[in-house]
Amino acid sequence: MRACLLLLLALIVSPATAQELRGHGGPVRALAAAPDGRMALSGSFDTSAILWDLERGLALAVLRGHDSSVNAALALPDGRFVTGGEDGRVLLWRPGRAEPEGRIEGHTGPVAGLALSPDGRLLASASWDGTVRVTPLGGGEARVLSGHRGPVNAVAFTPDGAAIVSGGHDAALRITPLAGGTARSIDLGLPVAGLAVAPDGEILAGGADGRLRFLAPDGTRRGEVAAAETPIVAVALSPDGRRVAAAGIRGSVALVDRASRTVERVLVGPGLPVWSLAFRPGTDELMTGGGDRLVRRWLASTGEHLGAVVMARPSDRLAGLADHPGAEVFRACSACHTLGPDDGNRAGPTLHGVIGRRIATAPGYDYSPALRGMDIVWTKETIARLFEIGPNAYTPGTKMPEQQVTDPDDLKALVDFIAKATGAE
Repeated sequence: MRACLLLLLALIVSPATAQELRGHGGPVRALAAAPDGRMALSGSFDTSAILWDLERGLALAVLRGHDSSVNAALALPDGRFVTGGEDGRVLLWRPGRAEPEGRIEGHTGPVAGLALSPDGRLLASASWDGTVRVTPLGGGEARVLSGHRGPVNAVAFTPDGAAIVSGGHDAALRITPLAGGTARSIDLGLPVAGLAVAPDGEILAGGADGRLRFLAPDGTRRGEVAAAETPIVAVALSPDGRRVAAAGIRGSVALVDRASRTVERVLVGPGLPVWSLAFRPGTDELMTGGGDRLVRRWLASTGEHLGAVVMARPSDRLAGLADHPGAEVFRACSACHTLGPDDGNRAGPTLHGVIGRRIATAPGYDYSPALRGMDIVWTKETIARLFEIGPNAYTPGTKMPEQQVTDPDDLKALVDFIAKATGAE
């Protein structure tokens, strides 16, 4: 029943907003477009993935299977999609089904990147546990590739499927042969967060210094381009391999001509972080997902935004109390929680009326089973305790992201703000 309700809610999308795909309650961390260009999947900090009909601009289904942020997405040739999450899980989804068709376990840290081998048989997953796992989709034991000294952010196969390319926090780009042999490690000097491999084997790596680096298939450096003034957090290659998109953390996306190593144009949205990119096969379209909780659509050849670029409007409650000292502290919470009586739930329940409310009783929200049995009533004191020691310690079993407010003044300001904004004062 819950899946049916989610599907019904997702289908209520006006055609007028078809060029901006709205539905997530948190930043859009992952994007993948189906090979035929008809559907796409987005993953979010709100723990959900949304399956989109790109022709009509409609949400087809809201998929929930991860306990925390969905960080990576991948489309398979047979129509299925794959998601990787903060919870270390990799889930396989078939359109038309509300539950995952398959689960790949094994990572002990967040999954940050996914890649499919050219023959479609192997799935590679990069994790902050410091490993890349290569799993046969047809069944069988996964192969674990180690060597990075820290979190691995991105992964790709070489065009012949003979090797894995991975990049991580340790500033290393590693090329690991799958048939045996010694892996090659190239020190790029700064963390690598975005990675792609072109059809001719050229490697494209986005660095924390905002530069897009070009390397030969053997790792030899060929050149670099200043693509952003801030760290590059996502890289995508156009289906024809001619153009590279590189997203900077402040919200700009550089479109780079690969042959000439020049920036063709820069897409400028609302000034919020762009966390994910995907070219739509068979079209000239580039999709971007960011901190404004939207999937935006652009014409890559002209830089034209499909639909007006509008700054995401803060909630009336947040805007009306913008001068309150706790408003800035609360902004980290606003991706998951609303404040007003008519704003509804997001990834977390609405906070309207939270003071005096028993835990796990906000209408219409599906709470973690562990929370339903707790004997907590939300007051200014209990909310302060939640942020003082952290959700995992105060409410074990919660899906709430772990966060603490350690500064006493900030903590008091946050609690006072929540009380005032939610109607308690």
